[in-house]
Order: sequence, then C-alpha cells, then structure tokens
Amino acid sequence: MGIGISVVLLIIGLVLLTHAVVLPDSVTQHVATDTVGWICVIVAIIGFAVALLAGRNRAPRA
Repeated sequence: MGIGISVVLLIIGLVLLTHAVVLPDSVTQHVATDTVGWICVIVAIIGFAVALLAGRNRAPRA
C-alpha cells in the first residue's frame, strides 16, 4: 500500500468519524460508521508507516 492509498483511507475514515456526509438510513442501520471510520484511520496510519519504512530501505539511485 502506498502513501496515496493511505491518504485516501485517512480521508474516508475522518469523513465517517466526523459525520460530514449524511448517509441514507438504510446504510446507517446496517453499518456502524464510527467503527468503519476508526478501522480506516488505523489502517491508513499503519500503511503510511509501512510505506515510509519501505522507502527508507531502498538503495539510492545513481
């Protein structure tokens, strides 16, 4: 997972956590948006850290 995907997941997670978008009742009855938001934020942070560590281990270009 790259940094770009991590940023997208972070944005989606924060939008779900802050309730910035009003979702239809059919979605909110079946999905806990706070839980999905936290999962997205945590996965984004882990993916961002892994992407930074993987980039650090690359050999320098000539």
